[in-house]
Amino acid sequence: MPYSPRNSSSLFSGLVLLILGALLLMHNYRGFELGRLFTHWWPLLIIALGLIKLYERTAGSRYVETGAARITGGEIFLIIAVLAIVGVVIAVEEGEKHFPGFVEFTGNSYPYDLEVEPKAVAPDARVTIHGSRGAISVRAGDTSEIHVSGKATVHTWSESDAERLGKKVSAEIVRNGDGYDVQPVGIKGNDPRIGVDMDVTVPAKAAVTVRNDQGDVSASDLMTPLNIFTTGKGDVDVRDSGGDVNIDSRRGDLKVSDTKGNVKLSGHGGEVDVVNASGGLTVDGEFFGPIRAEKIAKGVRFISQRTDITLTQLNGHMELSSGNLEIADAPGNLNLRTNKYDITIENAGGKVDVQDRDASVNVRFSSLPKDDVQITNSNSSISLSLPGASSFEIVADCHSCDISSDFDAASLKRSKSESGDAHLEGKYGSGRAAKIILRTSYGSISLHKTSLAEPPAPPEPPRSPAMPRVAPAAPKVAPRDNSETD
Repeated sequence: MPYSPRNSSSLFSGLVLLILGALLLMHNYRGFELGRLFTHWWPLLIIALGLIKLYERTAGSRYVETGAARITGGEIFLIIAVLAIVGVVIAVEEGEKHFPGFVEFTGNSYPYDLEVEPKAVAPDARVTIHGSRGAISVRAGDTSEIHVSGKATVHTWSESDAERLGKKVSAEIVRNGDGYDVQPVGIKGNDPRIGVDMDVTVPAKAAVTVRNDQGDVSASDLMTPLNIFTTGKGDVDVRDSGGDVNIDSRRGDLKVSDTKGNVKLSGHGGEVDVVNASGGLTVDGEFFGPIRAEKIAKGVRFISQRTDITLTQLNGHMELSSGNLEIADAPGNLNLRTNKYDITIENAGGKVDVQDRDASVNVRFSSLPKDDVQITNSNSSISLSLPGASSFEIVADCHSCDISSDFDAASLKRSKSESGDAHLEGKYGSGRAAKIILRTSYGSISLHKTSLAEPPAPPEPPRSPAMPRVAPAAPKVAPRDNSETD
């Protein structure tokens, strides 16, 4: 049979369709991701196309067919159509990964109860809980056993498909070295159609680690250190922990309350809320807030690309939200580096060192400052409020801006250069003086007086009840002796 360009086109089209069919078949059986193939191995497609065209050119040269290996318009259309089909499949694949509700909107939900036999363990056993898609709740129990309950939810178009998938899904408790693993079973790969919610009860002194791919995690009443790692979207809520809490998150809100140990939060996420910790709080990562901390006995350490905060003690609260940073009632030292945050600090009790840029800084003391204060800013203002009875030594410099002060004394020297730079230096008051250094540019510096809060008057002593007044008794008269008158 003579070779022709028509045969060449048929060969090319047939091989393309065979390759596409094989890829889609492997994709349907899970474990094979078209997205990964095209992002990492796409050069192989160019190599395959080149081999096909090389074969066609070789075969065409045998029959002296000029242009036998030329790419035709039909072949170009076929390539575009194949890429469009593959693009739709990859889009669905990525949507299932990154948007957990995608499948839910394209099918019905069918729940199935989990049936797991409890397992007796040592009171201080090491327990690791693994989750794929679904919520995990872990709490302390009264016995030395691990109990698992919950539901498996299957999202499909028909109940028969849900039954086929759901009847295989359960959870298991297995021994792993010197510890125990709790994990779902019966799920092939990371099937986005199946979610497993697990409620796990462990001994109160068990050392617990939770690893969840996607879904919320909650834990309560555990007495030992707790570690939680999430790799997908999901919130974390920890309450009444008797040990340290370590959470590494990727997408979700974090809430920790009433802990007896240190709290460490890392990774990425949304809101952060930590209340009443007997230890310290460390937040290391990019959390987009609001970020709140309240009553942290051993202080706060917050580190991000934009902000670095160290508080040695926090009796009040700290909050970062929408370009604002507020700190109130921090009796320890405060060291702050940030930019584009409007800063408000109330009642700092120790040394204050603040550096900001492109946003205002407002620091207020309602009682006499106990240590040095240094504030450096640029392109914005500095406002410092002190009690009128304060004693301080001050050096204030304002580049191309003004300095205003409610404090007036002969020992305070003001000056302003021809270029518009203002300077204030000197001592105010008597006795021990806190050192104050203020520097900014293209803004302003203002010092304000605040009145010391007068202590409440002591309560008056209770009055004793009035005694009733009794009239004095009349003096007694001796009886008259009538015998002497006779």
